[in-house]
Amino acid sequence: MRVITGTARGRKLQTLSGDDVRPTTDKVKESLFSAIQFEVEGRGFLDLFAGSGQMGIEALSRGAKSATFIDLRKDAVAVVRKNLETVGFEDRAQVRCTDSLMFLRSCQEKYGVAFVDPPYGKGLAEKALELLPSVMNPAGVIVVETSDKEELPEKAGDFTLDRTYRYGTIKVWTYRCPLED
Repeated sequence: MRVITGTARGRKLQTLSGDDVRPTTDKVKESLFSAIQFEVEGRGFLDLFAGSGQMGIEALSRGAKSATFIDLRKDAVAVVRKNLETVGFEDRAQVRCTDSLMFLRSCQEKYGVAFVDPPYGKGLAEKALELLPSVMNPAGVIVVETSDKEELPEKAGDFTLDRTYRYGTIKVWTYRCPLED
């Protein structure tokens, strides 16, 4: 696993081990960041269910102002911190070891981009979508990764499903607020 482009391009990142770990592939990561490339620079990035933190680190490498990494697993948080050290982004990052849904319920910050990649098939993506609009800037984008078997709602607060991308057994959903005329 590596950083694809930007200031940390080519840097290798550590990942978690175990059968339940499924890091976002480079192909999906590259396609996803191509779809939101003009919405990352200068914005705050929220990486929910962060795992190794590779998505938030990619966003920082591409010019995100800051990134917040949330994961409940202590081993994941340790890997995120190590990866941030490796690329030198500790000063622009906040790492929290907490439940993602609890974090959303109490968060006072606003983000420009949120990436959500919860364990598949547990209904966590839908629960996060219910809470995310309260922590998003109206011009922001919410990106959710699920298995291709999961279905998500058309709306999340004022955010509406914009596009769905399919990569084998992975589905990526983007939500945006409709522009007012």
